[in-house]
Amino acid sequence: MLIDRMAPMKYGGDAIAELLRRLDFEYVTLNPGASFRGLHDSIVNYLGNEKPEMLVCLHEEHALAMAHGYGKALLKPLLSIVHANVGLMHAIMPVFTAWLDRVPLVLLGANGPVDAMQRRPYQDWIHSSQDMGGLIRNFTKWDDQPASIEAALESITRAYQIACTAPYGPTFVCLDATLQEELLTGPVTFPELARFRPPNPAQPVAADVQRARDLLVAAKHPVIMLGRMSRSVDAWQQRVALAEMLGARVVTDTRTSASFPTHHPLHCTPPASRPRKEAAAALRAADVILALEYVDLAGTLGTVFGQERCNATIVSCALDRYIHNGWSMDYQAIAPADLSLAADPDAFVEALLGELGPLPKYTPPAKSQTNGPSNHGIAVDDDVIGLHAFCVGVQDACAGKEPCYIRVPIGSDVGDFVLTDPLSFLSVGGGGGIGIGPGNAVGAALALRGSGRLPVAMLGDGDFLMGATALWTAVANKIPLLIVVANNRSYYNDESHQEKMAQDRGRQVERKWIGQKIDDPPVDIPGIARVQGAQAAGPIARRKDLGPALAAAIHAVRAGAVYVLDVRVVPDHDEKIGAGEGSASRRASEPKRG
Repeated sequence: MLIDRMAPMKYGGDAIAELLRRLDFEYVTLNPGASFRGLHDSIVNYLGNEKPEMLVCLHEEHALAMAHGYGKALLKPLLSIVHANVGLMHAIMPVFTAWLDRVPLVLLGANGPVDAMQRRPYQDWIHSSQDMGGLIRNFTKWDDQPASIEAALESITRAYQIACTAPYGPTFVCLDATLQEELLTGPVTFPELARFRPPNPAQPVAADVQRARDLLVAAKHPVIMLGRMSRSVDAWQQRVALAEMLGARVVTDTRTSASFPTHHPLHCTPPASRPRKEAAAALRAADVILALEYVDLAGTLGTVFGQERCNATIVSCALDRYIHNGWSMDYQAIAPADLSLAADPDAFVEALLGELGPLPKYTPPAKSQTNGPSNHGIAVDDDVIGLHAFCVGVQDACAGKEPCYIRVPIGSDVGDFVLTDPLSFLSVGGGGGIGIGPGNAVGAALALRGSGRLPVAMLGDGDFLMGATALWTAVANKIPLLIVVANNRSYYNDESHQEKMAQDRGRQVERKWIGQKIDDPPVDIPGIARVQGAQAAGPIARRKDLGPALAAAIHAVRAGAVYVLDVRVVPDHDEKIGAGEGSASRRASEPKRG
């Protein structure tokens, strides 16, 4: 039962805590610090540590990585608090990755007393900074440092509203330590939150919808490219209905969450960061392309067409331009469009369906569906595990168990995964940095807790080792989670790049491992997991042992455990036996754009 109040509202921090409850934050992730000790006490002793409930993290990066993972799963912000300038500097990378993934996130920071006369000697001085938000302003939607309680309440309300307005992203409010600890001098007036809700999704212009309808109905070979879409099951079903009514081929991307059923006959190729041959063929044959918040549309077309012009009529629906700035180049190359709509893509799909009327329902040809275990072209008795076999093994073990694949390691292939709903897969994620994977996994698993989903994060060994202490928070708060580590004992993505450099320069490819290997001595990944309180097993090095080990791990997670399975992966092995399309080394040699 929710505790109403444990103490009367008396301090500035109490008023801020009251607003956080009214904003309906369920949890707050933090690593404690003196700069927000006033707010900390208010959450504990004024709110009773409920709504929001504190989730203690062992590093600020984990706190923000959890918020990123939670927001990615639900498209709803998780609150985080960081300590002064030092805590914010620890948290910078997951703020950036949440920005790149367009995930809503509300971050509170704190300054030492702004009034220098109130600062304790030394400690308050080194933890006080001018313009704290300047550290992350280039990859947040908005930031503020209010100077009064009334201003703080308005600022936090605005931060929530902006973070939850598409295109989503992080917001930051820095709170003066004195403001949190000062006595209230009178009644506090709180914002009427019903009057400050985030706006409804931006609707398309009717004339644009009608023009798009005419183009798509007349098309002989339409293609739909799906990017950043919502987690709504209704919107998912509407996308399927649109594709079927038009008979349109569908292309999806591993850089974004699941947006269309991969087993559907119109889904022409498994999701990939670069278009596979089937997707490329569909795009080359297309006469109309409908791009819905597709990430890097220009880069994808460049990869497919090279220097040739794409002659298809392109209809692009995206809001992302509203968040672009001059610092971050994550907006990618400018994409062509013959009809460009600044609207919510799901709202546009709904409007299109309303305009299409009584078109005959598309009757697709039969297509096989992979729902159960399969060898997928790899010998079960093979003595080693390649990255493709690793992914196949996880898919087979999770078949029929409603998995949510939270993350996959760099270079892996989700082509064998059956994605059936919006929470099937949450994307490769962020800006390609490593170390946030465990925190992302814990945050997403928190969002999924009690849903019946099986949270599965497949992480590289480098990613896991940088963020392994995030698991303590999952164990301490009983957040079930399965982490399967693809352990190649190297920063192998960079080995691939060094291989390319050596080949291009006529140097010794055999030395590519120098400065990359994590193998002398080998790291005890299960031991590190157990130190955090998790259950763990491995290393699993043979293909025939992978299935039973995963079955035991899944059983433990279903019983409420945090479980880490260490799997020894031999890089490029599957490519050598002809089973791995697009290995890391092959990707490293591909051009950045077509």
